[in-house]
Amino acid sequence: MRAARLIKMVLLLQSRPSMTAAELARELEVSERTVTRDAQALSEAGVPVYADRGRAGGYRLIGGYRTRLTGLARSEAEALFLSGVPGALREMGLQDAASAARLKVSAALLPSLRDASRTAAQRFHLDAPGWFREPETPGLLPAVAEAVWDDRVLAARYRRGGEEVARVLEPYGLVLKAGVWYLCARVPADGVFRTYRIDRFTGVEPREDRFRREEDFDLPGFWAEQAERFARSILRAEVVVRLSPAGLRLLPHTVDPVSARDALAAADEPDAEGRVVLTLRVESEEVALTQLTALGPEAEVLAPESLRARFAERALRLAELYRRDR
Repeated sequence: MRAARLIKMVLLLQSRPSMTAAELARELEVSERTVTRDAQALSEAGVPVYADRGRAGGYRLIGGYRTRLTGLARSEAEALFLSGVPGALREMGLQDAASAARLKVSAALLPSLRDASRTAAQRFHLDAPGWFREPETPGLLPAVAEAVWDDRVLAARYRRGGEEVARVLEPYGLVLKAGVWYLCARVPADGVFRTYRIDRFTGVEPREDRFRREEDFDLPGFWAEQAERFARSILRAEVVVRLSPAGLRLLPHTVDPVSARDALAAADEPDAEGRVVLTLRVESEEVALTQLTALGPEAEVLAPESLRARFAERALRLAELYRRDR
């Protein structure tokens, strides 16, 4: 424990011109007295730690000292590539590994480049969860993430409908989509890749045996294909609409992007007023009513007649509402 702390102290001093006892104590999670003792121990071991006295004093390395203790462990190197996603790292239990990796990289950089991590973090940040919802971290996520990192076969139980199902899985990768974690895994029983929501797992147990990955498996490509397939699978109804030029521009921001893309690709030619008739695939009439209402007078529903009637009834109610005196 102390050896690891002493190494971290050297790396911290190597990555910065100097640090006060309070700063070192905060980084190392010890008292300032312990920092003083550790600095003395390093000095006695031949590491040139120098203490500047006074109010603006602190600790620094002298003589251009460079440690060779900057080699990254595998977990640290892997976590480093995720260091721009701090929330995801924390949820997967990799925060400490990423912190150690960043520290080692910082220590290995030239002095003129040591502020690179700080300046990058001030300019770019990924906030993965969607708006208007409080993201919840699945309790089993760290165990699943560990199995993914180690290529370890996973015995899992999950909720499917009203029942609990047991499966043996080969966990290939994790995806964080709008604050929800998914596992992309191969089922050895049939060799098919499937996607599972982590929050629906009721139990996971990493086994001792490991699986051999298919080298040509492409996680981003697989996820994109699955996401589009899912989007198409829930679009079970059709709606015919006439859109103004403004409605055409707003459509991809109002309905499902897959539906909008397909509809626009197969749309009729614009009429004399620039309006276009197209057929939209939607989840249901109810969903279409909500989505297309956002387009207001820029969209006219032509079919089905039942949905057109609902829009007409809603338009009458709105007109009556705004016709009233305050």
